[in-house]
Amino acid sequence: MDDRVSAPHKTIVLVVSTGGAFLTPFMSSSVNVALPSMGREFQLTAVALGWVATSFILAAAIFLVPFGKFADIHGRKKIFSWGSLVYALASFASAVAFSPFVLLASRVIQGMGGAMIFSTGVAMLTSAYPLSERGKVLGINVSSTYLGLSLGPVLGGLMTQHLGWRSIFWANGALGLLLFGLVIVNLKEEWAEAQGEKFDAAGSAVLGLTLVAVMLGLSRLPKALGGLLILAGFVGIVGFVRLETKTANPVLNMSLFRKNTVFAFSNLAALINYCATTAAGFLLSLYLQYIKGLSPQKAGLILIAQPVVMAVFSPLAGRLSDRIEPRFIASAGMGISALGLLLLSFIGRATVLGFIGGALVVLGFGFALFSSPNTNAVMSSVEKRFYGVASATLGTMRLTGQMLSMGIAMLIFSLFLGKAQIAPSVFPQFLAALRMAFWFFAALCLGGVFASMSRGKLR
Repeated sequence: MDDRVSAPHKTIVLVVSTGGAFLTPFMSSSVNVALPSMGREFQLTAVALGWVATSFILAAAIFLVPFGKFADIHGRKKIFSWGSLVYALASFASAVAFSPFVLLASRVIQGMGGAMIFSTGVAMLTSAYPLSERGKVLGINVSSTYLGLSLGPVLGGLMTQHLGWRSIFWANGALGLLLFGLVIVNLKEEWAEAQGEKFDAAGSAVLGLTLVAVMLGLSRLPKALGGLLILAGFVGIVGFVRLETKTANPVLNMSLFRKNTVFAFSNLAALINYCATTAAGFLLSLYLQYIKGLSPQKAGLILIAQPVVMAVFSPLAGRLSDRIEPRFIASAGMGISALGLLLLSFIGRATVLGFIGGALVVLGFGFALFSSPNTNAVMSSVEKRFYGVASATLGTMRLTGQMLSMGIAMLIFSLFLGKAQIAPSVFPQFLAALRMAFWFFAALCLGGVFASMSRGKLR
């Protein structure tokens, strides 16, 4: 912590950081509810609907670590404020999109703005608060994330039903502009502990191309091109690691993984957890509206169960991780999340809505126990000069996990539905795809418990 940061300015950092933590999950969860409406307007297949959601996540994952390093060099507040503006303008562009291509392009730019926010918000918060208070404020930050996830389905469903899906993007653009104004007017401090270091453009490019290859490959399986792209992605990962170990100022410091067990396994646990849980909202939104015939508004009211539980229990889990080893709390949360996903693997046409809501409560409670302690473990395991990179690395694990989760969902849709639009004639195949996805994600989450427990002691 910088002792020169006054209490009022620490509060400002908390406000803008939690505002950024709210903004992007609010967008993602509200768009999930609006996907069927977008699909009807643009005549999109199930896989194409997946790309509307995934294009934002993919762009954010590509640029997160580069922007985190760039912010360490040139200033976190600067990158955060510009990210808020880019996010707002791209949201407005999405609101006026007249074709699927324009919508996807706008979503990519929106993801770039989101990466600038993701990579700096937690780093600014960690810079401003001491270790003794960090679990508490990170819990508040994570709670804000889940508040965005909570309000997204409800407000997104309400706006989609009464104002059309474009109203979601107008609202997000306005919130982005508000956040930009708050930072410019109120936040005076700047943090750039890596000032003077050279930016690793080559490593950033290899990382971005690798993520694109993996995601495109997943969407094109089982075709041969899909396998080749995934293979190219794995080759890119190996090349990236070798390149970063030989670079003086790497965009991602590999020594953090080699020499810091807590950092390495906490990030691996985050990757697995987000890979296992992210697609649940996307899949259930389609299920509730297509199979159950619910309106966007009613579907949103069901989906709110998970993030509300997250928002309520995340601050408690964060405070507990200040006293108890984070790995114990986070690992228990991972196991409970696996149980929630397993319950969802049994859904069918006749499944009652109360069962789905109960499974989402279990999933949300598990995620709340996992996320805050895991974030605390990552950020508290590194030196101050690595806060930006650590925050961006954790964010990359989160977004890469989200990206892979959506990629797996699209792969399963491709295997079961092909290029068909979701319609009554393919409802049996659609339900089979849902059950397969939830079985796979439950098994993955259960395996993640071992990664979480392997991180070692923080204190």
